[in-house]
Amino acid sequence: MDELDLREKPNRIPWPPVIYVASLALALILQFVLPFQNLDRLLGEVPRWIGVAMMVGGGALDLAAMMTLRRHGTTVLPNAASKALCTTGVYGFSRNPIYLGNGVGMAGLALALRWSWLLLLVPVASAAVTWLAIAREEEHLRYRFGSAHKDYCERVRRWI
Repeated sequence: MDELDLREKPNRIPWPPVIYVASLALALILQFVLPFQNLDRLLGEVPRWIGVAMMVGGGALDLAAMMTLRRHGTTVLPNAASKALCTTGVYGFSRNPIYLGNGVGMAGLALALRWSWLLLLVPVASAAVTWLAIAREEEHLRYRFGSAHKDYCERVRRWI
């Protein structure tokens, strides 16, 4: 995409949901074809409720972020143009609370299911989201909101 396209929208493809669903599918396949039995056993030592709590927490973070975006009249779609720069609520401590919630929820699911592969894919998915989505979204926001976005980035970390 050239510079003009990034002024219009950050991506043509909604990468984050594609990445998280692909990670889940790959983990499912690998878990049954090539399980890490020792690591799965170690995950079995972690109480399932911790994984469930992480899933609930990640989902709550996603929901809070989506509600903030809606209140500001902008999109939750990662491949659509932003109409407002959200800097309050959960966006006051993370520039990417939806992706953070997705990662926490995915790690929680891994703990609850005792799936080593899914847990190992959390940082891979996060890196892919950073590379394919966040970097482009931040450039899009920089074009649209200029110094306000720059100031926001200086105050709030990308993840946490």
